[in-house]
Amino acid sequence: MADREQQADIDRGSSFASELARDREHREKARTAKPLRKLVPFILRYPGLLAAFIVFLALAALLTLTLPAAFRLVVDCGFGGAESSPACSSLPIGDDLSAYFIAGIAVAFALGVVSALRYYFISRLGERVVADLRTRVYSHLLGLSPGFYAQVRTGEVLSRLTTDTTLIQTVVGSSISVAIRTLVTTLGALVLMVIVSWKLALLVLLGAPVVIGPIMLFGRRVQRLSRSSQDRLADASARASETLRAIETVQAFTREDEERRRFSEAVEATFNVALRRIRVRAFMTATIFSVILSGLIGVLWFGAVQVQSGAISPGSMAQFVMYAFIAVSGVGLLTETYAEIMRAAGATERLMELLSSKDTLPVARSPQPLKTPVEGRIGFEEVRFAYPTRPEIEALAGVSFRVEPGETVALVGRSGAGKSTILQLILRFYDPASGRVTLDGNDLRDLDPKALRSQLSVVQQNAPLFSGTVAENIRFARPDATDAEVRAAAKAANAHSFIEALPQGYDTMLGEDGSTLSGGQRQRIAIARAILRDTPVLLLDEATSALDSESEAAIKAALASITASKTTVVIAHRLSTVMNANKIIVLDQGKVIATGTHDQLIKEGGIYAQLAELQFGASVVPETESA
Repeated sequence: MADREQQADIDRGSSFASELARDREHREKARTAKPLRKLVPFILRYPGLLAAFIVFLALAALLTLTLPAAFRLVVDCGFGGAESSPACSSLPIGDDLSAYFIAGIAVAFALGVVSALRYYFISRLGERVVADLRTRVYSHLLGLSPGFYAQVRTGEVLSRLTTDTTLIQTVVGSSISVAIRTLVTTLGALVLMVIVSWKLALLVLLGAPVVIGPIMLFGRRVQRLSRSSQDRLADASARASETLRAIETVQAFTREDEERRRFSEAVEATFNVALRRIRVRAFMTATIFSVILSGLIGVLWFGAVQVQSGAISPGSMAQFVMYAFIAVSGVGLLTETYAEIMRAAGATERLMELLSSKDTLPVARSPQPLKTPVEGRIGFEEVRFAYPTRPEIEALAGVSFRVEPGETVALVGRSGAGKSTILQLILRFYDPASGRVTLDGNDLRDLDPKALRSQLSVVQQNAPLFSGTVAENIRFARPDATDAEVRAAAKAANAHSFIEALPQGYDTMLGEDGSTLSGGQRQRIAIARAILRDTPVLLLDEATSALDSESEAAIKAALASITASKTTVVIAHRLSTVMNANKIIVLDQGKVIATGTHDQLIKEGGIYAQLAELQFGASVVPETESA
């Protein structure tokens, strides 16, 4: 049991490591922004938020472009005096120095308020769109059959649901807003620069490539190194996750020093990449600052000559410099925003792939209703099936048998014989390639999968539990069950005594997958869950495999009383749990090779007798035959 738990820890660690590694792919950019069009229907659901954002976006852009003009009045009319310029003397403010500053402050204050409202509405819209998108994707994922998950990695699906939606939220709630506002203000600033002084505007435009070139060149280099740094960090985190989740195995094999060395190497690789990024960014900063400041001083030099000659006023010069700053910084911001938009486009494309994925199980348009009450008669008619991941190997090869209502049938055979596959077909997680699986004579393909599964209870071998309380895990089978019914199910599963001994009893919180409980305790809670569901058909997949002998005896007694009125299909490696079954079906390599009771199969010999002799020895031979 300990080996199984350790292996589970290793598997979870490997899965997490794979998820971190795959996260690198989720940062890739799309080639075009076209996939973002598919977000439009989600955005148009909220026309009020969208309209409010557009209004405040326009006002913010207008006020941003108005601020330099207000600053011009402050310089020309406030510092220079109204009498120095006819334009100033014609203003209603006149020569009141304070009034010009108050007007400038009013514009700045209005810009702050409008910008805050723009941010509020677009951020709210972005969060709402992403919440809807996550809900829709998750709802779609829940409806896909296990056949879909057999062909994709669950960690990748979860990463799309979290990482990709976060990228989209960043773009919808921030980047697109910034991009639109920056584009409007940059174009407006360029036009106004020409209006204020076409000579200065021409000088700035001629020098623009010298400024923008280093930004784009170094920016891409820094971006690549940043991504590489994140990749190396993911490698280090993945290694640490694998090791810590399997710490017992690591210590048991005295691998501490080796794991320390490997993690140290991963951390050093992360540091080296980060150091290269820091060097490039430092050089980029020095270059860009030198170029921008030199260019700005050059423009100011030429502007100062223009001011001295009286070609433009000092306020116009200040206004021009502010427009130039808006235009240059806007270009740099658009470069960064473009990269984010392309990554979000890639994320949108991957999410839409999930939403467009088809279920491997077709659902009948007009499902055939089950007659009530369900009798529980199960039939397999020449069923052939191969898993999608290995279509060349048949898991079931012409399997036929019947389970009558109220009958207990055991499936026995070596590992890989096809026992669990039969349960998965009964649950209609898969459809057979040929033949039929029926319930009360109805082909399962003609039934609504939810209606079918509502008549089935299952106890799986790995006894999966969920984070939450003990009571919530038992009530998972029937959410409307009362506390008394939950306790009765726990008592029937021989779980009540250990649950009561927990710190908060039935209200005790369990860790992920019930990790705070032993394997036997988890399995008894899973059995209680199936008992509480109380359906006509009960499916048991090694339901007592993790129990000690005393608990197994108690569970067998409880199951005996419960299965008396139910159709029960049992998978068992412990033959002691199925000796009293109405019928035992022996499987080998996907075929039924023998059927009968325990005594009949012992007399026939074959695989069942071999398995029985390995577990019980010669005592399994009937006395009449040994006499």
